[in-house]
Amino acid sequence: MMTEYLGKINSPSDLKKLKIAELPALAAELRLFLLETVSLTGGHLGSNLGAVELAIALHYSFDSPADKIVWDVGHQAYTHKILTGRRESFSTLRQYKGISGFPKRSESVHDAFGVGHASTSISAALGMAVAADISGTDNRSIAVIGDGSLTGGMAFEALNQAGHLKKNLVVVLNDNEMSISKNVGAFSSFISRKMTGRYYRDLKKEIQGLLRHIPAIGTDILHFAKRAENSLKSFLTPGALFEALGFDYLGPIDGHDLPQLIDIFKSIKKLDGPILVHVMTTKGKGYKPAEETPSRYHGVSPFDIVTGKAPSKPSAKSYTEVFGETIVQLAEDDSKIIAITAAMPDGTGLGKFAERFPERFFDVGIAEQHAMTFAAGLAAEGFRPVTAIYSTFVQRGYDQVFHDICLQKLPVTIAMDRSGVVGDDGPTHHGVFDVSYLRCLPGLTIMAPKDENELRRMLKTAVYHGAPIALRYPRGAGYGVNFDAEIEPIEIGSGELLAEGSDLALIAYGSTVYPAIEAADMLMKRGISASVLNARFVKPLDKELILSVAASTGHIVTVEENALQGGFGSAILELLHDSGMNGIKIRRLGIPDRYIGQGSQPQLRREIGIDAEGITVSALSFLKKETSKG
Repeated sequence: MMTEYLGKINSPSDLKKLKIAELPALAAELRLFLLETVSLTGGHLGSNLGAVELAIALHYSFDSPADKIVWDVGHQAYTHKILTGRRESFSTLRQYKGISGFPKRSESVHDAFGVGHASTSISAALGMAVAADISGTDNRSIAVIGDGSLTGGMAFEALNQAGHLKKNLVVVLNDNEMSISKNVGAFSSFISRKMTGRYYRDLKKEIQGLLRHIPAIGTDILHFAKRAENSLKSFLTPGALFEALGFDYLGPIDGHDLPQLIDIFKSIKKLDGPILVHVMTTKGKGYKPAEETPSRYHGVSPFDIVTGKAPSKPSAKSYTEVFGETIVQLAEDDSKIIAITAAMPDGTGLGKFAERFPERFFDVGIAEQHAMTFAAGLAAEGFRPVTAIYSTFVQRGYDQVFHDICLQKLPVTIAMDRSGVVGDDGPTHHGVFDVSYLRCLPGLTIMAPKDENELRRMLKTAVYHGAPIALRYPRGAGYGVNFDAEIEPIEIGSGELLAEGSDLALIAYGSTVYPAIEAADMLMKRGISASVLNARFVKPLDKELILSVAASTGHIVTVEENALQGGFGSAILELLHDSGMNGIKIRRLGIPDRYIGQGSQPQLRREIGIDAEGITVSALSFLKKETSKG
């Protein structure tokens, strides 16, 4: 790609050498660069195309890394990465051992805060603003948050404290959902530019002081003027809420007008106190397919730029698709089934449910805590709520799972999509801790299917269990297995023995069952006879079956796509110890005590050693070690 400006920029200081009149051309080059790169690597396209001018204006106006720019989630931070020295390595975006798709402190001094989950930016930036105040520096803290992330309660908690503390915090609300009227936008941005002038603010204070000193009626006039001003501003701008929280509100601003953005940001640097700048952007800006259907181009796999189409999908349906179809099927016969998600109706496969049963579908926004307690309230009134949330985001509602669901023994189904390693989004999105943090909760059943048909059976089991239950399943395509004609529930706590052997038992659940079967075949070719047990349930365990297999082989290898600490292997160790079978030799395979990076699922499973080859190698070394001891 030939560039006139982009090739010269390796840092924000290089950006500042350009004239403002040259920046629109740079924005165009950046859009093309983003499009060409993301079409090859995959990633978050629409939000980044929409935030190009915003990132340019922020780095042109502020002084990173002294000024802290905190991007919420990070879905819109690609231009920020490119402008801060990562243009040459951008082709490795979200690739194995490459640069992260999200801001990451260890990657650049310009990544002020590591992100990946929504609604954290204002809290982090406020902490930095307070730190600057205590340290006596004049560094600015800027939180860039999307309108979607603002639905998270944590964002409002941070706004509330920021308005109270009155520190020098700038919150940029990147609003890419609502359209902007030219008349309203032009007039509002004119008002905002005037309001950023110190002369206006000082004059306002002087008039207030003068009115207070007018005998008898001065205070009344001041109150009337204040009410009139607030009414006018509320009528002309949507900023009344933010002003009520103690912010000076500026906007809405055209987020693609670089001179205007820079003018406002530079003016803000002269002001004190918390300020919210409402910026309107177009998701997918500059790429027609993404502008027309922004939801399709939020997170994309590699695709053809000309057609906008991705390569053909695998023939097997994804676990997400099977979940979505099955819950619709169950809900056809049961009006008590309710589906809930937290801003991910398409990602969790609930789009068809929402179309078929709109009165029984609820998207609560980025509010996992609320989703859990909302479901608990429904369950308390006799309904059968199913909350479909990615495993990594269930973490955000943990207290509610404990206090509002499990403690009260309410029949809520927690459907945890994307459990295990998820691939290119990396450590912020891997769902590899859910078993560990849920297994300790009394009364909570935890299960995971080995394939799509078992997922269908487990979903029905969960809905009619009558107590709290968590169902975890992986990202991606299943195995293309046939479905049973009738969906039959599974007895709680029952495993299944898939193969009998005399030398070793491979005990797995969920996504590691088929690799364990394949590993048993590899071991057989080496003269080793291995049992394969599909545990199905992490809690409660099938104690009788597991102990029987343990006694018959004397050697166990547990395999899971969850953290080893507190995971399924730990549960097996506890079972053996409590049953007095301490002589059984065991090796646990799973996620080690570190955060796993990004890469494709096969790459990461190979690295961790939980694919078929890894299981085979570990089993061989395990038996060799134990044999040499004997």
